[in-house]
Amino acid sequence: MAVGPVAVANIGANAPKNKFAGIIMTSFAAFGGILYGYDTGTISGIIAMNDWLCTFGDVAGDSCTITSSTKSLVVSILSAGTFFGALASAPVGDYLGRKWGLIFSCLIFSVGVAMQTAATALPLFVVGRVFAGLGVGLISTLVPMYQSECSPKWIRGAVVAAYQWAITIGLLLASVVNNATQNRPDHSSYRIPIGIQFIWAAVLSVGMLFLPESPRWLVKRGRDADAAHALSRLTGLSETDPELEVELNDVRANLEAEKALGESSYLDCFRSGHNQIRFRTLTGIFIQAWQQLTGINFIFYYGTTFFQNSGIKNSFLISVATNIVNVFMTLPGMWGIERFGRRRLLLVGAVGMCICEYLVAIIGVTISIDNKSGQQALIALVCIYIAFFASTWGPIAYVVTGEIFPLNVRAKAMSMSVASNWLWNFGIGYATPYMVDSGPGNADLQSKVFFVWGSTCFCCIIFAFFCVPETKGLSLEQIDILYQNTTPIQSVAYRRRLLVENVHASDPESFKVGERGNHEHVEHDQASVSEKV
Repeated sequence: MAVGPVAVANIGANAPKNKFAGIIMTSFAAFGGILYGYDTGTISGIIAMNDWLCTFGDVAGDSCTITSSTKSLVVSILSAGTFFGALASAPVGDYLGRKWGLIFSCLIFSVGVAMQTAATALPLFVVGRVFAGLGVGLISTLVPMYQSECSPKWIRGAVVAAYQWAITIGLLLASVVNNATQNRPDHSSYRIPIGIQFIWAAVLSVGMLFLPESPRWLVKRGRDADAAHALSRLTGLSETDPELEVELNDVRANLEAEKALGESSYLDCFRSGHNQIRFRTLTGIFIQAWQQLTGINFIFYYGTTFFQNSGIKNSFLISVATNIVNVFMTLPGMWGIERFGRRRLLLVGAVGMCICEYLVAIIGVTISIDNKSGQQALIALVCIYIAFFASTWGPIAYVVTGEIFPLNVRAKAMSMSVASNWLWNFGIGYATPYMVDSGPGNADLQSKVFFVWGSTCFCCIIFAFFCVPETKGLSLEQIDILYQNTTPIQSVAYRRRLLVENVHASDPESFKVGERGNHEHVEHDQASVSEKV
């Protein structure tokens, strides 16, 4: 079977006449981001609601309050659950599959929501937050994994970025619902925002019933016929179509090459070698860590309280405004990720956030809370900072972790990467009240905390430059070839060569690396490729 350059360029999920089938299906999985965003977003407003404070906090005269330790526990315990949920996503995703793993995650999440809704004492509320966190942790890994393995390579970045967009929509919905129920005089003020989460879980789990399983997971399980059927649904091609068979052969060839190295384990994710597995794993772990260290969740976890303490009136509405910025600025990021690439946007975003956060810190320590113009500047800079995050580091961190790992360790490496995100999320969520609040045992940094976030964003610039390669437009199998033969700094030029020559996994020897790291092209033997296919 001859395979010419045109056929290779348009294999499987990239065939133009069928290009929307896989996009629509895999984009629906992004709905899992609604659960993630809404659940993390509700707590910012809930802990400021009077009825919740009186139910779970301490009554002091006509007001109710909670201590910094209780606030830290309630906010950060979700991230503790998500950390273990993310780690559990590897065995769940490998054993149940990506599709049924997501449905199982929704069940766990719903148990946690039920506990929080029914709670009238803090222990049950906290346990409910843990169970909800387990579900969110599973979802936060399985959704980008499913999308990366099922979406067409030419728009994979935008599809996975839709997951982050769904997260921002969830955050916005949470702030709108919180704003609508905050003044209710009874338990419904916080139970309505929490109970609405049953709807999001039901939509995702029912919708996933109608989606195909990941073809790559099915190939890994030896279910080739099911894999062909799933890929046929995603591409609209016949199961016997030669183009579809070429893509499946690429997946098989890549998996066989990886199996030849032995059965994968968590330890294998940190082994050095030609495939750069250790470097890839560390890149995934640290890009998720740096995403949290940009300080974005300080705004979404404690934004309402922070704006109140800064003297800004109607802080709930300001929180809604920042969430609107977060939602709509993710859209240009989804477009730009396939227009400008991952690496460039990460660098631009880190620079922009660094500047904004330093300015917020400087303004915050030099103006009084009665300075109206200063407060407006503070809000504007926070919104610009959120815009930079939403269009760059927000979606791209998940895109990168969803596509840089080889199939045999993808579930394990992704689970550790996303667990890193939640571990830092937990640490930041727990430590922030002590960093920001006043009183004994607290640092009372207030807006000075943005000096910390600005410094971490400077570190993000360095990390993106030295550790993140450009993978725009490459198949998951081509990304393996890129890692084997170049460095992140040189990846832009090497990626262009891969695209021009249409190298795919069944013929990785088409490129060799010279002694000085220069790439020497070896003429592609189409007859050899045809024989292998």
